[in-house]
Amino acid sequence: MSWLGKVVGGTIGFAMGGPVGAVAGAAFGHMFDGENAGQVVAGKDSARLSNGETSQMTFFVASFSMLAKLIRSDGTVTEPEIQTVRHFMVEDLHLNAQSRLAAEHIFRAAMDSNESFENFAVQFYQHFNDQPQLLELMIDILFRVALSDGALHGAEEQLIKSAADIFNFSNDAYLKFKSSYAPDSDKYYTILGCSNSDSDDKVKSQYRKLVRDFHPDTIASKGLPDEFVTFANDKFREIQEAYEMVQKERGL
Repeated sequence: MSWLGKVVGGTIGFAMGGPVGAVAGAAFGHMFDGENAGQVVAGKDSARLSNGETSQMTFFVASFSMLAKLIRSDGTVTEPEIQTVRHFMVEDLHLNAQSRLAAEHIFRAAMDSNESFENFAVQFYQHFNDQPQLLELMIDILFRVALSDGALHGAEEQLIKSAADIFNFSNDAYLKFKSSYAPDSDKYYTILGCSNSDSDDKVKSQYRKLVRDFHPDTIASKGLPDEFVTFANDKFREIQEAYEMVQKERGL
């Protein structure tokens, strides 16, 4: 991540307000000691982030801020929950050591922030409202972490539903997101955004749309950090695998 390299170099300037900007400032300030800490704030001699780098940084900071609030939604934070997020960093995002350190600083800063989960979700939506693939990817991330302990708790679901509402997803769309994690054969249809009663033509059409939306080249063009592109590629493979299962079931 080029923007993270500038952070580690200690000479960046970024114009990012709102709760995401506040968490970024707090988190990255802690990544430096004494004399270097002050260099994280914007200054006329600082190297500015490009628009693409700002988008990458927003996605990264907002994602881990929302995850922090999600994990804390039941009022306590346990070591297994912390390990869940670390597992997500390593196994799903394949973050390197430097990126994991940044993510953990963001996570801790968001934990200490007085901002609500919804405030982070609003700023995320304001930045990415014209990129529905990224909004869907964020919902997917939230579900994946929430369910990593084997259950979706009421407080967790309430926050994920609030994010879906803020992102302007319909209730039907939310239920499809949720059901894609259901432990039954229908999940292959819900991954494709279809039902088993839909025609072959509709299933094929929806599959082609998802392939266009989540093709690695399409996602890469959105300027996400490389690690999140990798995660999106996993989702693309999930779509492919779901369609293969439906093809076999229908004899397509």
